[in-house]
Amino acid sequence: MTFDRSLKIAPSILAADFAAFGAECEAVEAQGADWVHVDVMDGHFVPNISFGPATCAAIRPHIKGVMDVHLMIAPVDPYIDAFAAAGADILTAHVEAGPHIHRTLQAIRAAGCKGGVAINPGTPAEAVADLLDLTDLVCVMTVNPGFGGQKFIDMTDKIRKLRQMIGDRPVHIEIDGGVDPGTAPAVVKAGADVLVAGSAVFKGGSVQDPAPYGENIRAIRAAAEGTWT
Repeated sequence: MTFDRSLKIAPSILAADFAAFGAECEAVEAQGADWVHVDVMDGHFVPNISFGPATCAAIRPHIKGVMDVHLMIAPVDPYIDAFAAAGADILTAHVEAGPHIHRTLQAIRAAGCKGGVAINPGTPAEAVADLLDLTDLVCVMTVNPGFGGQKFIDMTDKIRKLRQMIGDRPVHIEIDGGVDPGTAPAVVKAGADVLVAGSAVFKGGSVQDPAPYGENIRAIRAAAEGTWT
């Protein structure tokens, strides 16, 4: 997985059909997804439960590209090896999830994954200032994590700060929460290069009729790149 700051759309399978995850991953990639984003929730760090390493291992053969695993769990460290073994390319942990995020990022990289760090809306950009040389991705939450389909929270000032802090380091800025053609332009202009979108990608389509996935992805990409009408 080589670093590339071109715009990437990463559909969140939290909005997909849970009974057809493998087929959904294949369909959304075929329709233009750059990465597949997997939201892992534990009912403790966030008020919802989604899925764990076994689900990641089950869908891995159905994903040709990057499997981007977002760990909304606490603690994180005991589960890193299991998610790495399940085939995660990127493992993202929350700075708020434990007292030793630096150690967590070390462990993620030692397990062979790219290391991501996520920050909630109430957490400032400065929280990751001392982690950027150990980080491959900073995920800026634009909703409070736990559920899909929430209203976008404007974090463009934070994104701009992060972009300045990152400088020429090979670190992605990912946006997660409420991304659609209306919100994508501002976050990309501020410096984001990876957009996670759940309901905005999967709405209107299905495994049997995946064409709307492609239309939705193209609409988000075109809006973010300033070519959408």
